[in-house]
Amino acid sequence: MLQPIVHYGIHILVPLFVAFFFFKSKWKLAFLVMMLTFIIDVDHLLANPIFDPTRCSINFHPLHSYYAIVVYVLLLIPKATRLFGLGLCIHILADYADCLLM
Repeated sequence: MLQPIVHYGIHILVPLFVAFFFFKSKWKLAFLVMMLTFIIDVDHLLANPIFDPTRCSINFHPLHSYYAIVVYVLLLIPKATRLFGLGLCIHILADYADCLLM
């Protein structure tokens, strides 16, 4: 019961907090960009079964691999990609929280 609350809380509330407090003048755009990073979950379609509540997605799905995570962290450096990097890192954090709560 706690796992979905934590997972979706991190997925939605953390980007909302980050957008509102760190990108005040353009918080709606910042929030939208961070929400668009949910697109990395498309790699779940490659798994069989597509959804397994007992599977940790970190380093299982290609866009959730350690190599991909390094790229997401590097996206935090240039200002032009920072919002994407933030959204992707927050997404990975939410998925990692799932792994810890299993």
